[in-house]
Amino acid sequence: MSEAYFPVGPGLGMEENFLSLDDILMSQEKLPGRAESALPRLALLLGQGAGSAESVPEGSKLEIPLWLAKGLHDSKRRIISVELPKIYKEAWRTVFSADANVVDLHKLGPYYYGFGSQLLNFENPENPEIAQTILQATGGGSVFPVSDSVCSLQTFIARFRRIMDSSQNAYNEDTSALVARLDELERALFQVGQKGLNDFQCWEKGQASQITASSLVQNYGKRKLTEVDG
Repeated sequence: MSEAYFPVGPGLGMEENFLSLDDILMSQEKLPGRAESALPRLALLLGQGAGSAESVPEGSKLEIPLWLAKGLHDSKRRIISVELPKIYKEAWRTVFSADANVVDLHKLGPYYYGFGSQLLNFENPENPEIAQTILQATGGGSVFPVSDSVCSLQTFIARFRRIMDSSQNAYNEDTSALVARLDELERALFQVGQKGLNDFQCWEKGQASQITASSLVQNYGKRKLTEVDG
């Protein structure tokens, strides 16, 4: 008999969880880059040739999956250099500070928060600015019970209230339009809000004997206890 699948949360900050489907999908997102030296036998993998024996010439522009970019990145040997995707550059950071709610994060980057934290693995002059925007919520003062997720201090806070308001005011409605512009972390938060609303409505109607804590909250509490014991 097959066991039920229990979703595994994403990793923390710059680290990935290889058991998390969200992190596996995020690692396929591509980064613009450049070959700083010839890359033997990688032309087919990087879409630069038809044969597995072909090499990528030095200076070639590349679109590199995150998992491969992290494997090839070496500041001492200068194998590849990685550029910032446009959504993390200064122009877009300005848009987020002006009005983050107008941005369709799912279209521009479905893993905006998690992918942004991964960019700090690479040397880039704008890393200090990205680090100021992309912060790790450790849970001590966090306003949401999601597994120590990475949130953007500016973008996330600006969007969080609207996300939770929407989740708490959409009972037995089609929510596809409400979540269409959200990244995957925001969608998970929306679902937490919806589950809380539905559980409360069932309890209020006498259809549930008691209100129980969300599994996300329970798992979060267990993890914090494990950290304290360790």
